[in-house]
Amino acid sequence: MGWRRRQSSGDEPCIPPHVHGFGRHRHHRASPWHLGRLGSFVRARLRRRLFVMFGLTILVTVLVVSGVMNLMGGSAWKQETERVRSFVGHRFAAVWDAPAERAALVRDISRDLAVDVQLLDVSGAVVASGGAPCAKPDATLPVMRDGVQLGTAQACYVRMRGHSPLRGVLPLGIAVLVLWTAAGGISYRLARPVDTLVKATQELGAGKMGTRASVHRHATGEFAVLAESFNDMAARIEKQMADQRELLAAVSHELRTPLARLRVLTELLRDGGGNPRTLDQVDREVVELDALVGELLASSRLDFGQLTPKALEAGVLAAQALERTGLSATLLQPETDDVTVLADATLLGRALVNLLDNARRHGAGVEALRLQDHGTEHLCFWVEDRGPGLLPGEETRIFQPFYRKDRGGEAREAGSLGLGLALVQRIARAHGGEAFAENRPGGGARVGFTLRKAGPPAQATERAQA
Repeated sequence: MGWRRRQSSGDEPCIPPHVHGFGRHRHHRASPWHLGRLGSFVRARLRRRLFVMFGLTILVTVLVVSGVMNLMGGSAWKQETERVRSFVGHRFAAVWDAPAERAALVRDISRDLAVDVQLLDVSGAVVASGGAPCAKPDATLPVMRDGVQLGTAQACYVRMRGHSPLRGVLPLGIAVLVLWTAAGGISYRLARPVDTLVKATQELGAGKMGTRASVHRHATGEFAVLAESFNDMAARIEKQMADQRELLAAVSHELRTPLARLRVLTELLRDGGGNPRTLDQVDREVVELDALVGELLASSRLDFGQLTPKALEAGVLAAQALERTGLSATLLQPETDDVTVLADATLLGRALVNLLDNARRHGAGVEALRLQDHGTEHLCFWVEDRGPGLLPGEETRIFQPFYRKDRGGEAREAGSLGLGLALVQRIARAHGGEAFAENRPGGGARVGFTLRKAGPPAQATERAQA
């Protein structure tokens, strides 16, 4: 079909600001833990929180044990040091008056204990030495006899031992690392059943009714009971939803037969001289019921995920919708070149017919049916009407099922249950888009929807194939 693109006037956005981004806003909860990205990373998974808690517990334990050992062993260490000082001082005092024995004792202590020793008299002169000279002594011990200081013994041992701060810290660090690694494995095993249940819950909430939790390999008794309870609940929900959908589809399909018979009966009565006004009213009610049944059947297809996407010409589909509703093809005013979309022809046609019917019933007639590209991935359809526009807040409420609004004491047209636009929104979302509505600057309203040109999202396709 050769339809031409009309240039956009620039004041007709495909999606108004209040529903831009397809209207799916995410709400973020405030948290008392303000650690930026680190806090978000830790809070995201239970096993990370357990890992951090285990690590902090290990560090606190190490600090507490170190403090207790220091308090308990500090006084004992001082006592032992004083005993050593006293012993060495007495040994030097015993040989102080014998220079040869004094020098031999200094050499023996230096050799046996691997320290540098210098023995000084009270004037500071070196009287004996062992090892290298000791410029900065690590220990100084007075040599006393009967309360009188005979001299001083100086020892240097730090450089002889090759002391390094890592020698004391490294073993402790290795022990902490080993414990923390073990804590990581324990936290993973403890949190894995919870992660499995959370994933199953999210999939069930997303509409995958066949989701079941399987945590028997890693779960403790409580988690196994929880998984079994979840699976029982999911099975009951799946069965209940399936029964309801099958009942709705069956009832909707069976209603078509009596409706067809009613139409035949009205034609027979009309030929037999029945009251034309009464028969016209019956015909209208039958048409309303038939439209309602069609919407219920379309809704059932969405519930069952029975989408059959195929390549469609957007302009041809829009023209067919105008023809089905008895409207002129001149109302189609595309604002884009020929576009091929991957969509379900029946559902997409139903959405366009519902838009046109809504404008005809509640908007004083159809002004135009327009098409427009929305970015590179989406296509937009919308219908403009000649009515007074939408009331405040109706931009979103008109897509709620069974929504009916009085305007100035006049109810919306009898027979409309408010399911048409709700179905439009469901069809749009099934095709990766969103429905929208807004008032036009020049009067009237525009109501429409978007869809992905490349076809329904992967999730909808999986449900259709399941």
